[in-house]
Amino acid sequence: MPRIHPVAPADQSIEIREILATRPSYNIYNTLAHAPTLLPGFIQLASAILTKTELDPKIRELVIIRVGGHCQSAYELHQHKRLALKVGVTQDQIENCLSLLPRTFGTSEEDTLLAFTDAVVKQIKVPEDLFQATKKWLSDREMTELLITIGTYMMVSRFLENSGVEIETDPVDIDSKSFYPQSTQTG
Repeated sequence: MPRIHPVAPADQSIEIREILATRPSYNIYNTLAHAPTLLPGFIQLASAILTKTELDPKIRELVIIRVGGHCQSAYELHQHKRLALKVGVTQDQIENCLSLLPRTFGTSEEDTLLAFTDAVVKQIKVPEDLFQATKKWLSDREMTELLITIGTYMMVSRFLENSGVEIETDPVDIDSKSFYPQSTQTG
């Protein structure tokens, strides 16, 4: 149940309605409309993470799902499981990621990046050996994007859980929105 109810479109400013007309009709956006000076920047940041980073989209989605799992954010998990499948992550990878089992870093890129994510979420500062192991897989730009992605989705998950944003009852069509990355799946 919402603790902060979404702002009805009729009660939003024209500027906010225009911004939200470019987005899927997610409850999170209508709830964030209570902060009309923050909403545009939030949308710009989230859109850049989803469409303008060099970080591999599959890794990005697994990291976001891992953060959502740690934060127990049902809404975040619902939305990003769908996006993960869209960019080519398998259902097995999603389930493996959601197990939240500790990862041995250095053996594979996925395990290293999930161990890195765990450390950021749980410990704040990543131990030096794990940081250096992660840098073997990513450029400095990708490392920066990874840290910003983890931090952003920690914030988003905490906002969702504390405001009580509900998962939409009608499925939101993500395929028709040009700002989402194109699927890497075939068929």
